[in-house]
Amino acid sequence: MEMILCKLGEVVLKGLNRRSFEDKLIANLRRRVANCGSFRIYAKQSTIYVEPTDDAADLAAAFDACRKVFGVIAVSRALPCAKDVQAIIETAKTYLHEDLSTAASFKVESKRADKTFPLTSIQLSQQVGGALHQAYPNCAVDVHAPALTVFLEIRDDAAFVHGPAVPGAGGLPLGMGGTAVTLLSGGIDSPVSSWMMAKRGVALEPLHFFSPPYTSEAAKEKVIALARELAPWCGRMRLQIVPFTEIQEEIRRNCPEEFFTLVMRRFMMRIAQRCAEEAHAKAIVTGECLGQVASQTMEALRVTEDVVTLPVLRPLIGMDKEEIVRLSRKIGTFDTSILPYEDCCTVFTPRHPRTRPHLDEVRAAEAALDVEALCGRAMDGREFVRIKL
Repeated sequence: MEMILCKLGEVVLKGLNRRSFEDKLIANLRRRVANCGSFRIYAKQSTIYVEPTDDAADLAAAFDACRKVFGVIAVSRALPCAKDVQAIIETAKTYLHEDLSTAASFKVESKRADKTFPLTSIQLSQQVGGALHQAYPNCAVDVHAPALTVFLEIRDDAAFVHGPAVPGAGGLPLGMGGTAVTLLSGGIDSPVSSWMMAKRGVALEPLHFFSPPYTSEAAKEKVIALARELAPWCGRMRLQIVPFTEIQEEIRRNCPEEFFTLVMRRFMMRIAQRCAEEAHAKAIVTGECLGQVASQTMEALRVTEDVVTLPVLRPLIGMDKEEIVRLSRKIGTFDTSILPYEDCCTVFTPRHPRTRPHLDEVRAAEAALDVEALCGRAMDGREFVRIKL
């Protein structure tokens, strides 16, 4: 029966800790393919096997799910057969018939993980390649730049035949890097920064600031949609939606206009830290990129980070906008991110924001505010949305 082979990435470098990484990865794969049918999932020889247990399993859907699981570097659909040259040839003819019939050229690559197999990898490739060329004479042999590569893997339990693998998500298994609160706006950057930290094995607790009536219900639904688009990569999440209108209005009434955005960001960071403490998270993630806007200069970043003690992770800090947009398209959030709905970060935007603020000036500017009371009421008014796979 056809199955899925998931190749491990940097998990194989983990030494004595490798088993815990593999166990977490298998658990994540089981969770992701649970809606695709019944599968047996197990690890052997630096590969995780996703094997359907009956014909009702949706292998195509499972394949797409596996491709988005962090920790998997490559995914391929493969057909097992007996570890016999003739069986391998017949399996290749049957399984890859359509590809071999239409390809202009091909080559065979073999990997002999089972060293008791009587042929070397080169000998196996030569024998199978010769037989396939006889069966498909219109498909030329080209070992340098073939249109199709036929892969053979000789493993302990069976031989496997498959075509080219599809790149996986890479990174580390989700959950191995702890948990972080990620600030999720409706823009392009924050979904990408969230995805990048999830790729490093960090489980995410998304946090969104909502400012009615300045931001609409449609804007809130847009952020919920972004969280759902991240879920196939980042797993199940709990999105916290924090009411932010009162804080922004108090800032407008009591603070100098040039500091509006900086004081607002300091409140966001304070609330993020409180949410992180509740969720036992160890860091805060933002989509900030150095120099992209006035509040993202080095001086401004120091001002906003001043109010928290947790590490602030900024995976986009050295990227340019084109790189961020390219990743946004890859992970499937771009089209939603560019929907023209309001974001609380654009509410009461100062005409001339201070780009090189002094910390003492900003502290003095917000001294007129009852910081604790404002943060407390915002925390009390939170809405929680469960984001499921």
